[in-house]
Amino acid sequence: MANPELPIPGGLVLRPFRGVRFTVDDLAGVTSPPYDLIDEAGVRKLLDTHPNNVVRLILPGTDQHRYAEARETLHQWLSSGVLAADETPAVYVYEQSGPGVLQRGIIGDVGLAGPELHIVLPHEDVMPGPVADRLALMSTTKANLEPIFLLYDGAGGATTRLVDRIAASRPPLAEAKTEDEVRHRLWAVTDSEELASIDADLRPHQALIADGHHRYATYLALQREHRAATTRGAAVTPDTADTAGTAGTTVGRAETEKSVTPPSSMEPEPWDFGLALLVDSSAYPPDLKAIHRVIPELPLEEALAKAKGSWRVQEYSDLAEGLAALDETGGPAYLLSSGGLTHLLSDPDPTQLEHAMPSERSAGWRALNTSILAEFLLPKVWGMRDDELSVRIVHHDPEAAVRLAQASGGTAVLLRPLAVDDVLAVAAQGERVPRKSTSFGPKPRTGLVLRLLTPAGTSPTNNPPFENPGS
Repeated sequence: MANPELPIPGGLVLRPFRGVRFTVDDLAGVTSPPYDLIDEAGVRKLLDTHPNNVVRLILPGTDQHRYAEARETLHQWLSSGVLAADETPAVYVYEQSGPGVLQRGIIGDVGLAGPELHIVLPHEDVMPGPVADRLALMSTTKANLEPIFLLYDGAGGATTRLVDRIAASRPPLAEAKTEDEVRHRLWAVTDSEELASIDADLRPHQALIADGHHRYATYLALQREHRAATTRGAAVTPDTADTAGTAGTTVGRAETEKSVTPPSSMEPEPWDFGLALLVDSSAYPPDLKAIHRVIPELPLEEALAKAKGSWRVQEYSDLAEGLAALDETGGPAYLLSSGGLTHLLSDPDPTQLEHAMPSERSAGWRALNTSILAEFLLPKVWGMRDDELSVRIVHHDPEAAVRLAQASGGTAVLLRPLAVDDVLAVAAQGERVPRKSTSFGPKPRTGLVLRLLTPAGTSPTNNPPFENPGS
């Protein structure tokens, strides 16, 4: 078979690695959701659950940006045996099962490829702040602390058959049941023939980034930094590795997503790969949920008054009635609330809408509710910018969005989830949906397996302190 170690993008590659895993008895207690789904109350709850919870690594310190503290914690846990590297490189079969949930996939080192190569496809734009934050964390800890989530259309091929066979017949390497009643199980695949079968099966495929756009952009930025230093003939020193993502850093698409293809004679390095979960979407279709917005500086009365010139506005007595109406409404529609009564925006003025939407975009992109929100409702109707300061994000929970709107004196904008096929169609054309348009699930649990960018089992010491980049 083709050498899976080569970093030159010759297809979709998922390389074995020496996973780093917790050795504690209460495995569920040291895991967490992905970092961007945890609020301050969630951090406190996880820290109260177990002193070694992985949140101490992914959101370190009192302001969750104490990267040197994360490095020291990782060092301590490796030295004390709280974390230990597996002896043999493996890819890991991962299963999530529970009420209404069954998803299986494989975790490994995905070969990095920029979007221009059409191997790993992003579908969502990224913001510079989160990329700078994750780059600072990865550079300082020298680790991938949680996997991104990739989907591919495997058509039930050899990899999926192997994954199902292992899950059905072998005892798991690790098992945990989290408070949401989901059971997480992990198996290590180390057999050379099985690894060769996976490699041959995956290479012809493309993968879609379902969750982890900012982390994948960070992988590419980290690779670019190290390869640039190698090309100059200089080793990457702690100084150069630990100054990326500092205050004032601006990370645009061209900078964050351009991969570096090393010469074929160059040996692959740890930063030519990134930790990822890969799931066959034909065997395990993902669940796509909505991401809601809260605009603290926009009172509900003002939002409604401005919307009436271009939208139909209907009033409902409570959140449940409004959400039911939102689900039943065709075309662009949004539910506004700040507690109590809810208000449905629908049937936008077609002329105003057409003028607002960028003509260079595809018809599919222009029809997305998040595109209309970002290009028409926010800037043209409300005079707001869709950025991290003006618009807050709430995953999945409309009640939480309304509570935040009440507390801030602003407006909750509740959306329907996008359709999976619509997202795939946009990504296939090389387009990106607006930021925070999709929330694919079930997302992999953080803390089941980690990946070091230094030799497995050694600690990332002697880096200078690297703290909050202002993001």
